[in-house]
Amino acid sequence: MSNPPKVAVVILNWNGKKYLEQFLPALLSTTYTGMEVVIADNGSTDDSVDFLNTNYPSLRQIRFAKNHGFAKGYNEALKQVAADYYVLLNSDVEVQPGWLTPMVELLESDQSIAACQSKLLNWNNKKLFEYAGGAGGWLDKYGYPFAKGRIFDKYEEDHGQYDKAEPVFWASGASMCLRVSVFHEMKGFDEYFFAHQEEIDLCWRIQLAGYKIYSCPASVVYHVGGGTLPKGNSLKTFLNFRNNRIMLSKNLPLSKKLWAIPVRNLLDAVSAWKGLLSGDAGYFIAVTRAHVAFAKWWLFYRGKSIFPPFKKGPLAGYYKGNVAWQHFVKKKNTFSEIVDTTA
Repeated sequence: MSNPPKVAVVILNWNGKKYLEQFLPALLSTTYTGMEVVIADNGSTDDSVDFLNTNYPSLRQIRFAKNHGFAKGYNEALKQVAADYYVLLNSDVEVQPGWLTPMVELLESDQSIAACQSKLLNWNNKKLFEYAGGAGGWLDKYGYPFAKGRIFDKYEEDHGQYDKAEPVFWASGASMCLRVSVFHEMKGFDEYFFAHQEEIDLCWRIQLAGYKIYSCPASVVYHVGGGTLPKGNSLKTFLNFRNNRIMLSKNLPLSKKLWAIPVRNLLDAVSAWKGLLSGDAGYFIAVTRAHVAFAKWWLFYRGKSIFPPFKKGPLAGYYKGNVAWQHFVKKKNTFSEIVDTTA
């Protein structure tokens, strides 16, 4: 590009010094010439800030006195960053020199595309897709997120089977390129979420406003995953289940939420009891707490959330079936077994 748009790559860091030390050198070797790197520190209690001051004194930092979570942390940080595009990048992501250009070129090619994500591969096994978003996120009618290359905890090997840039339902916050104007038009992330599924909610609102979300598999990154809250953590379980309920309540039309949310509640109850009977009492408690918290949100705190501005057009990346049924009952483990990719 002769006059490349300005891109701000913003890492929201919380106690991630080891990842900054490991992955910043590769990020700073990015070949895109219009890039600024910003580290927004979310009240870290490790020596992240000292590490940056010593080793990268010219790198821009935004510091918060406490941990605001992913949603508010990014909202507050991005208010202080001027650019044409934001890239949200997890600190535990390894990039390649040419990773950024394809995402910018994709967004520049079509003004209706508001956001896109890189192809996320597993850093520990680079042949496998990674949990946080694979090659682009989808959502089923009961609110279960899944992705090209990842169905629940089953990961496919990457053989180039999802290498076409195309519309998806949601883009992963692990490596997401966003049009700045649309991000602020949507009022950013819903801060009530704190963390987990806030990017799915944002992408849903973006689609309802008439924009598109895309996968950009020409941009490849490697994600460690679980750097902040590891898989199986009770807080992570609580946030995922609570936020999913809130997201459905906010974005589904009334005609769908009246039956979809009760069915999802029943499916959650089955999952919780299965966990308890298998010896995971923490999982059972976290799911139960999430449902109580959703009820409190519905009764007392809905006014604190961001609702979609209006509804327009069909949703891309929306699966009209039940991915849990397809996976756990019918034993389908790949995206292409569940979604007809030839259509």
